[in-house]
Amino acid sequence: MGKSVLDGLGLPTLQVEVFCIIQNFPKSVCSVMIPTHFEVCENALPELVEAEEAERSLAVSTAVQWVNETITEELRGLAPSKQAEVDCVLRTFFANKVQEDKERKELEKSQEDSAGPAPPPQILPPPPPPPTKKKGQKPGKKDSPVEKPITPAEPVEPVLHGSMAIGAVSLAVAKTGAILGSIPLYLNIALLKHGQEQSAILTMPLLMASVVSCGKSSPGKLNLMKEVICIPHPGLTTKQGVEMLLEIQKQINKTLEMPPPPKAENKKGLNGNKRGQQPVTGKMSHLGCLTINCDIIEQPLLLIQGVCANLELELGTNLHLAINCAGHELMDYSKGKYEVLTGTYKNAAEMVDLYVDLINKYPSIIALIDPLRKEDSEQWDSICNALGSRCYIIAGAASKSISKLLEHRSISTPRSHGLVIKHTNQTTMSDLVEITHLIDSMKHIAILGSTEGESSDDSLVDLAVGLGVRFIKLGGLSRGERVTKYNRLLTIEEELVQNGTLGFSGEHTFFCLNEDEKALEAAGTGPLEHIFPTEVVEQSAKA
Repeated sequence: MGKSVLDGLGLPTLQVEVFCIIQNFPKSVCSVMIPTHFEVCENALPELVEAEEAERSLAVSTAVQWVNETITEELRGLAPSKQAEVDCVLRTFFANKVQEDKERKELEKSQEDSAGPAPPPQILPPPPPPPTKKKGQKPGKKDSPVEKPITPAEPVEPVLHGSMAIGAVSLAVAKTGAILGSIPLYLNIALLKHGQEQSAILTMPLLMASVVSCGKSSPGKLNLMKEVICIPHPGLTTKQGVEMLLEIQKQINKTLEMPPPPKAENKKGLNGNKRGQQPVTGKMSHLGCLTINCDIIEQPLLLIQGVCANLELELGTNLHLAINCAGHELMDYSKGKYEVLTGTYKNAAEMVDLYVDLINKYPSIIALIDPLRKEDSEQWDSICNALGSRCYIIAGAASKSISKLLEHRSISTPRSHGLVIKHTNQTTMSDLVEITHLIDSMKHIAILGSTEGESSDDSLVDLAVGLGVRFIKLGGLSRGERVTKYNRLLTIEEELVQNGTLGFSGEHTFFCLNEDEKALEAAGTGPLEHIFPTEVVEQSAKA
């Protein structure tokens, strides 16, 4: 049974409840919630907010209708333990819905065409000829170089209204199968991925926890850092990592609450601070971390450095950093450049130089997520070449949807070390198993990430453990819908310790994709071999 419920932001999302016939009576076995795919736009225009609210409402109501009508009937009588069979039914159902939608749009278009010819397009006057060389210009003086026009943004992948019903029902069936089989969901997912070859040892995903946000919607000038993320050392347990992150978060709050030191005045009575720079303040964001106002790129990093020094933590040893740059949000298409700071623009090549300088100055940064928009593929190559041996270059929003990745059987565009994958829309459990197999086969890293508008459902954590991803990205350690997932991580770790089945991840291992590897990947034979921390764990477990 499907119904509309509220997510962590008070916005509608889908809940699916599963009933099974037990001793001739229908009994509720479990329920799950799935987040929507919509991003949270904090400073959007009112008309855009209203349009998105209408889209969200239609997406959820359509999903509820699908679940309560056709899907329920098609799955009636199927055993919850038959996950592959269930997912096959769901995929077929969704393919039919996509075809129906395509035919409906074609019919509407043909009706519009038969209604009468469209008005002729307005013919714009030709652009003026380029200016001739000015009279009297000194010989040998060069004109300023003309920058190459940027590649236009690719069309946004369409999302069919109601598609979240597929992902939600697939997850609900997996959870039901686990409950009826008296095993935890994470073990059920691990069995789906590895079958009878599933090792007794399971490894906890490494934490990627957001501590501050200085993105496009933050009040300061800095736009580049949508999330500054802390990654506790792989040798720590999840519990130790969470405790460290809580101390860092408390210290950041305390630092921001402290009154700024008195400012020296010059002869004119003006303070000696950088003109226009405001004291750093913060407010809680939907990502579960503080949104702070920063005016220079180094400011949030210096804040975290100071906090770590106060706690006697060494960046690069006890913990590392990652930056979610959200490059697609920084592009100003009217200028063809990225706005890294308010009024400061850089082209794609300059962005690569910026990141190289940043990593040189702060080597504790070991991951950049979406440093560029996906269309700047040449610069993705450049940044992988420049930083790949010491920093993970990760595609999140820059990657295609899981459906498209599986359709093309390729994760090589844009070039990266790994992907942030999310359980949304029509993604089934079988799809998650398949995409992680593909990522593993390419020796890339998988990060299972939460969406911007999360629900209180904690199944995402079980998926991360069962799928064996390297990292889990849940946002910050605030807001109930995010903290519940951290609590689930702690519970699973305790269970694995009690059962003697907890494995540990090894050190971070980097690799550089060279041209030979790209050729092998294009040929479908897989990349060159690398030893990854997950392999070290598996080998030690077998020993």
